[in-house]
Amino acid sequence: MKLQHGMRGPLVKGNLMLENFTDMLEDARKNKYGIGCINTPNLEYLRALIEAAEEVNVPLIIDHAEVHDSLIPLESMAPYMIEFAKKASVPVAVHVDHGESMNFIVRGLRAGYSSVMYDCSALPLEENIRRVRDFVEMVHPAGVSVEGELGVMPSTLDDTHGGSGGVAPYTDPEAAARFVEETGVDALAVTFGTSHGVYVEEPKVDLDHLRTLDEATGNVPLVMHGSSGVPIPDIQKAINLGVSKVNYYSYLAVDSSKFAAERMAENDSEGVPTFYHELVEEVYAHTKNQAIDLLRDFKNGHE
Repeated sequence: MKLQHGMRGPLVKGNLMLENFTDMLEDARKNKYGIGCINTPNLEYLRALIEAAEEVNVPLIIDHAEVHDSLIPLESMAPYMIEFAKKASVPVAVHVDHGESMNFIVRGLRAGYSSVMYDCSALPLEENIRRVRDFVEMVHPAGVSVEGELGVMPSTLDDTHGGSGGVAPYTDPEAAARFVEETGVDALAVTFGTSHGVYVEEPKVDLDHLRTLDEATGNVPLVMHGSSGVPIPDIQKAINLGVSKVNYYSYLAVDSSKFAAERMAENDSEGVPTFYHELVEEVYAHTKNQAIDLLRDFKNGHE
């Protein structure tokens, strides 16, 4: 399922050619499938996710989040992410996730990332609009796509995003309509019942509110953060209601850790030593299989 490029086309940086984030999301919106956007903070996840996308034959967005920068600097992963994306047999965009500081965002652009989530959602609406509009005007001529966020996404205590717990107000439809009109963003992250991190209880997404947001924002692709932990049928309903980018990470990462712990326990019970290089390869293979199932679900029946 190779996407057809519009006038924007791919972003060219030196001899590298990266898929255009905006073109990918517009095709997803038109055909009602979701593109998984999954963090790749290490080489095992990078390999697993791109190979899974190739097997399912779907586009993919890989990203590096600012909250992971203290664990592994963006510059350490960027060359691998870009090279893997360039060589993939399916469209892969390379994205800055939840960029709040301009320092981190500029580092991502210098490293060659082709799209940026400029997260000013914690600021007042006027300031959010002003900053995102100015940024869009600056980077659009270079072929860089921009995702904005309106509505503060809550975080659980087990999350690394640093947000507050509890329930946050949903994105206001009138404010969303104004935001996309005045900023010119290529995608908008909205809140309608999800949270970052691991849910204490099963989340209840407000699909009626999502429908209202989709109607208010016209043809702008919507983004669902905090998707991991949400029942797959609800994610698919959200895709049918305008969500084109599905951010998913926490539950996949926890599952990988659980698998690793189980394998180590099995080896211990059998008196067999666990070699790190063998363990990470087993985790990579397990994660790839999990990602294949996820990406098939996000495909939402589209061929």
